[in-house]
Parts: sequence; C-alpha cells; structure tokens
Amino acid sequence: MKIQKEDVIIEPGQSFRVFSPSLRNYFYWHYHPEFELIYIEGLTGIRHVGRHISSFMGNDLVLIGSNIPHLNFDYGLMTDYQQIVVQIKDIIPKDLINNIEEFANIQQLFKLSVFGIAFHNETKELVIPKLRELQRSSNFNRLIKLLEILDVLSKSKNYTLLNEKDTSVKLYLNDKLRMGNIYDYIQHNYQENTDVNEIAGKVGLSTAAFCRYFKQQTKMTFTDFVNQYRINVAKTMLLQDINVSEACYNVGFQSLSYFNKLFKKITGFGPLEFKKRFKK
Repeated sequence: MKIQKEDVIIEPGQSFRVFSPSLRNYFYWHYHPEFELIYIEGLTGIRHVGRHISSFMGNDLVLIGSNIPHLNFDYGLMTDYQQIVVQIKDIIPKDLINNIEEFANIQQLFKLSVFGIAFHNETKELVIPKLRELQRSSNFNRLIKLLEILDVLSKSKNYTLLNEKDTSVKLYLNDKLRMGNIYDYIQHNYQENTDVNEIAGKVGLSTAAFCRYFKQQTKMTFTDFVNQYRINVAKTMLLQDINVSEACYNVGFQSLSYFNKLFKKITGFGPLEFKKRFKK
C-alpha cells in the first residue's frame, strides 16, 4: 500500500496516450512524470490529489501535474462509471508549448497543474465532448484535439486549485505513514466505531504523533476524515433507493439528527433534498 511509481507506456511515435482504466477494487496511490487529465463520470467518488482529499458528485475533471501523488479516482466506487484518462509526456509542455508564444495560456496551465486543478461548470461541458472525440481520433488529429482541450482549460475561470503548495513526490519519498493502511482500515471499520489509537499503532506512530501528522497532511482531523468517508458512502446508498434512516445507520452513525446535520454541512443539502435532486 506504499506509494508506487507508475511506469507509463506510451506507444512509439506518440507523445501522449488516451485510455479508460478500471481499478475500482485496487488502492493505487501512485505518481508518474507524465501530466494527467482525468475525467470520470459516476454517482460519487473520492478525489485525493497530493494532500487534498474531497469527494466529487456526478462527474469530475482534474488536471494533475508531473510527479504529483494521487489515488485512482475510481477507488471504491460501488456503482457503474465511465473514465477517460489522458497521460501526457513532459516533452509537450517542455519542447512544444514553452517554445511558442501563442501557447502562453497553456504554459501557465501546466505550471498550475503542480497544485492539481479541478474544473467546473461550463468548462466541463466544453471539454467532455472533446475528450470523447480525442478517444476516437488518431495520429496528427489527436494532437490537434489535445491542444484544443488544453486551450479551453487554459482560458477557464471555472476551476479550483486543490493544493496550496507543491505536493510532488519528493515530499513523500521518505514518508513513513502509509495512506493505504489508513484507507484500508477505514474501509473495513467505517460502519463501527473507528479507533484512532488502533490506526496509529498500525502505522507505527503514537496517537499524538499520528493526529499531528494526519492533520498536517490532510488539513482534517482523523474523525472528520472518517465522517467525510461515511457521508460519501451514504450518498451512494441514498441514490440506490436506500432510505435516510438505513443509510445513516449502515455507515456507522448512531444519531439520525447528527447524520442529517453533518450531511448538510458536507454536501450543502439535507439527505432527502440530495436524494430528490440527484437521483435522476
């Protein structure tokens, strides 16, 4: 479960690849020198890029910079989903984009990608059809369509930077805390009372050291992290016709009123409002 370097294989004569991986049952906390654009369409899932952890709803479009650790976006998904991933050799920004003045906006886009960039609203609406066209294209047309996508992204104002600082792999190579162990523990214990003392022992830290480290890495307490994970699972349950009370107790909450309050705090909607709005 430690961080892994992915050896990206791009066919000879090409500078990037487009594919649709399916790794929902595999915790793949990894990095690679290639830049990566990810589009995933599913009910709900986890977005973990660098030190940023959150959930997405419906679909997600994220650009990740070179050597930024990230979790596969389909990890743990319990419903059907579609995914398009574009992995880009660094020769495109280094040898092509940086040498042409007309690509100034795209140069800036690649510089910002070190923080991880999540795109929203109209930007996703414009880019998603182009990604589907990219999948069907070949040779020179593929490169032109990729440049069109990068141009749209570079001019977008509808985005969020996921991290405040550079989170490239050099910051993680000596990391003794294995996020895989934490995810694995939560996945197997979220329906019960998770114990911070137990998980601290599993990763070889005292409870106090674990709490400090975890807060530093994720900007959340361990309890908040577990609750966000539970709410993320509950969202999927609600959209699968499980009622609010069942979802509440199935994911480990003992109080329905607390579940309702926390659900609204995290998602912006009460559970029933969420179900009505997104079930279709």
